[in-house]
Amino acid sequence: MKKLFLLVLTILLIACATPVHNDFEGQRKKWREADITHYRFELNLICFCPFRHRMPLQIEVLNGQAVVMKDNAGHPIMAADSDYRHFSRYATFDHLFAELQSNLSGKADKVVAAYHPGYGFPTRITVDRIIGAADDELSLTVSAFERLP
Repeated sequence: MKKLFLLVLTILLIACATPVHNDFEGQRKKWREADITHYRFELNLICFCPFRHRMPLQIEVLNGQAVVMKDNAGHPIMAADSDYRHFSRYATFDHLFAELQSNLSGKADKVVAAYHPGYGFPTRITVDRIIGAADDELSLTVSAFERLP
């Protein structure tokens, strides 16, 4: 009975852990194949961060580069902005995939992601770098996606 329990538990753990990486690769492939070079979206970073009051950000991307980034008051976020470096890490879907891959590769203890059903880009990412540590969690959501001409 004990061996059966351990076997079932092992299978369940493998089933829960494996698809995250497989799903990531499939979704990234779906995004790349969509070949969308101009788009706009809202990004909401949820964390214990001093810039929380500026969320959500409105971001426009052209050819893999964020060309417009504004906070929730409509103020442009430029390179001189004290939060620019942090925001720019998540300012394109390619950057989101890179951050997600880094965290899935062992940088974080727990990573959960959801993806757009049609285009494959991440719509929600939750990262807990150290389970049990206070205030290290980061969640982000992507909404209001718009493909631009």
